[in-house]
Amino acid sequence: MGPLSHMPALDVMWISFYCIGSLIISVGLIYLARNKVSNGFLRTIVNLFAYILFGLGTFLMVLIVATWP
Repeated sequence: MGPLSHMPALDVMWISFYCIGSLIISVGLIYLARNKVSNGFLRTIVNLFAYILFGLGTFLMVLIVATWP
């Protein structure tokens, strides 16, 4: 039994929606940082936040897919 097996299906659905949302936001932040931000320090901060958000969303989505029965 996985760690998410005791959760109701609707809760897991909402977590997966949050994961998809974080992935979409991270793609938007990467686009913003590469094409719109000219300050190097601010670009680095936006990129770092986007990659952390992308990694967190990916990790949680893989966790949901791998452990949900």
